[in-house]
Amino acid sequence: MSSRAAYSLAQTYNLDLFCIAPQANPPVCKILDYGKYRFEKQKQERAAKRANKGYEMRQIQLSPSIGQHDIETKARKARELIEEGAKVQVCVVFRGRQMSHKEIGEAVLTRFLEELSDVSQVDKPAFWEGKWLKTILGPKKK
Repeated sequence: MSSRAAYSLAQTYNLDLFCIAPQANPPVCKILDYGKYRFEKQKQERAAKRANKGYEMRQIQLSPSIGQHDIETKARKARELIEEGAKVQVCVVFRGRQMSHKEIGEAVLTRFLEELSDVSQVDKPAFWEGKWLKTILGPKKK
């Protein structure tokens, strides 16, 4: 069908003539509602973006007054997450007067990192963000 005939046909249905494959010989066109087509295309792109997440970031919170058994329990959970391929953000949360003894929280974080040293590597070293001491762990590169 000629492009003029296709265009007039699209006008009679109050739709648009959209060129799907301009490199083809002859070019392939479709009669459709272009606004609806764009909306569907954006919807597909959003769904693909959600499905194609590069990695998952999970968070584990500790406190400076945490016990050794609790550290081991949280380290076990972090180990599972890292072995699945997720990155883990480890946070030590300081409350009130605990901020005056930052070295205790740093020691807790160091102990936690030692527990996971065989399966993880530090992607981002420890940094302060307000009352949070954070670090990011990822799976060990092979």
